[in-house]
Amino acid sequence: MSTQDRPSGSPGDAAAGPPDRRDLAWYVDMGVRVLVFAGGISAIVFIFGIFVFIGKEGLGFLTGPFRPGEFFGSTAWRPTSDYPTYGILALMAGTASVTGLAMLLAVPFSLGAAIYIAEFARGRTRETLKVLVELLAAVPSVVWGFVGLTVVNPAIISVFDVPVGLGVLNSGIILGLMATPIMTTLAEDALKAVPDTYREAAEAMGASRLQVVVRVVLPAARNGLVAAVLLGVGRGFGETMAVLMASGHSINVPTSVFDSVRALTATIAAELGETADGSDHYRALFTIGILLFVVTFAINLTADLFLRGRGRR
Repeated sequence: MSTQDRPSGSPGDAAAGPPDRRDLAWYVDMGVRVLVFAGGISAIVFIFGIFVFIGKEGLGFLTGPFRPGEFFGSTAWRPTSDYPTYGILALMAGTASVTGLAMLLAVPFSLGAAIYIAEFARGRTRETLKVLVELLAAVPSVVWGFVGLTVVNPAIISVFDVPVGLGVLNSGIILGLMATPIMTTLAEDALKAVPDTYREAAEAMGASRLQVVVRVVLPAARNGLVAAVLLGVGRGFGETMAVLMASGHSINVPTSVFDSVRALTATIAAELGETADGSDHYRALFTIGILLFVVTFAINLTADLFLRGRGRR
């Protein structure tokens, strides 16, 4: 076979001289593919590694002083007493109350903002609102905590005439504001994913703009909207610093929105640095971390299933 008849990229070409442009493009393409594949796999590896680390540290507590009835059914969290108890019922109640109130405030506001941006706003107004929502998402959680301490706290004391404004209401407001941007962005994406043909068909039948949104767009985007809400719940459930600063950090089963509470995440953040490495207290905090990991994983998995359902539709 002559040199002219030899296919490009054969061993003879490599021996004869440097690779041509087609060979270089192939190597670049393969390099990019490897980098993208490694980036995707790294997320799975990191999550698996985190779970292994947390599980290893918490295993000593699960195989030792762990008693399910006390751990999940008792409000007595006294890990440093002479007779330590590890009850997280009050901590779970505090986390649930703060997250629940935050969602009650954030869901209507987020969905309303997403509907307006996706269906009613036009031109510069839409772009401005989208930028503002993204900027709101970039505010650090510690800044939100300072807002809760210096702005929301005195406002609650003044408006409701209570002695302390750090509690469920304060942290719920702050957490709702923190969860709103991500929920708004995801809900808007779900609404924009509805084909325009749905809207055009409804308008051709004489439906008003509001009827199109309520009766056509929202039902079609239902799975995506539910996924947005679930991801907002996961965002609120795992928040630490802002809840630590705005909740009052008191072990208590709340009976009012003005009661101070302590969240699971805030307990880990406040106590982990003061515990002896390898102690029962140390391992109990990692067991709480396992619980948080499992709950947030379940929430995200449920949201992903809803998104996949939207994709099939």
